[in-house]
This record gives sequence, C-alpha cells and structure tokens, in this order.
Amino acid sequence: MILHALRLSLMASALATAVVAIAGTLTGWLLARREFRGREFLDALLNLPLVLPPTVTGYYLLVVLGRGGLIGSPLYRATGWSVTFTWAACVVAGAVMAFPLMVRAARVAFEETDARHEIAAASLGRGWLSTFVFVSLPLARRGLIAGVILSFARSVGEFGATLMLAGNIPGRTQTLPLAIYDAVISGQDRTAMWLAVMLTAVSVAVMLAAGRLGRPGSTSR
Repeated sequence: MILHALRLSLMASALATAVVAIAGTLTGWLLARREFRGREFLDALLNLPLVLPPTVTGYYLLVVLGRGGLIGSPLYRATGWSVTFTWAACVVAGAVMAFPLMVRAARVAFEETDARHEIAAASLGRGWLSTFVFVSLPLARRGLIAGVILSFARSVGEFGATLMLAGNIPGRTQTLPLAIYDAVISGQDRTAMWLAVMLTAVSVAVMLAAGRLGRPGSTSR
C-alpha cells in the first residue's frame, strides 16, 4: 500500500504538472502581454485555490465533475464513466491546486522580460507562435522552470481537494498525504512517521532541484 501511494502520488503529480505547465504558461503570458477588460478579475478568479480551503475547492470540483455535476453528469450519461473516485481525480485535484502557482510564476517571468524582443521578432516576420516559442519562452525560462517545480511540489502535497474528489481508497486513490492521514487516525504511528519521512524526502529533493535549476547559467547547460 505504501509503495502504491508513493507511485500514485508521483504519477498523478507528474501528469498534473505537465498539464499545468502548458496551461499555466499560456495563461501567464496572456495576463502579462494582453490588455483586456476583466483581466484582473480573471487573475483573481484563477488564484482562488490559493486562498480558499482545499476542501472548498474540492467541493466545487465535485459540483462540476461529480456524477451529478455540471460536466460530470453528461459525461457519465454519454460514457458511463465518472472522474470521481479514480486516479484521474487525483490528477485533476493536483492540477487545480497547482495551477495558480504556475500562472503567477509565468506572469511574473513574462512581465520581467523586455517585450521589445518580441516586437523585434514580429517586425522581422515571425508569427506570434514562433515568437512565443523561440523568443518569449527562452527569455522567461528560469521563472517558468521555478513555476513547474513549485507546481509539482504543491501537487505532491495536495490533501483536501484530493480527499473530496478522489476519496481515500487504499490501493486505488490513496496518495501519500492521504495515507499519512489514514495511518494517524488508525493509530499506526510508525507507519505515519515513515510515510511523512518519505514525503519530506520527495519535497526536499524537489526544492534542491529548484535551487539547482535556479542558479544563473544552470538552464543553459
């Protein structure tokens, strides 16, 4: 069960981070480079998971993705499959909770780069996609890498939203944080300690990677 919880945590976090890295980078670039009505309201809305209790975010996910939810209900009627209480729910919960971190990191990274480089590239005939891939991303890479690493760390440690959407099913949807909670309430103090040490080791490794990649010149090797 412990190894399954570790594998599920790492797999779900990796998938969630992959989704968040793409969606968060594009959203951060949009907020940094485009002026439009309601931009700051959208930014505040996207950052809600940072200030709301994770269980509240998980409840909203149930309202949307649950078997009787806004999206979950038609999905279940069409396919007979529900996101809730599956490993996919762990991915969704982790992605939603990590998404604001990636957006904030990406927005700051793009805002700190000189937009004149993008204007120059466009004046030389590059389209917006080519400019984004070959100019914007390389200039903002350090901030983006930091956002990806922090998003992964946040996803690995996710508890409340995962519990609400995926449940706590050993061998199926139980991640490391949920396994620690389960061990504590069942009086398995030794197991809880080893699980906590394991999760701490993963978190320390992630932060060491963040520090290594954040050093000047480290991303250019």
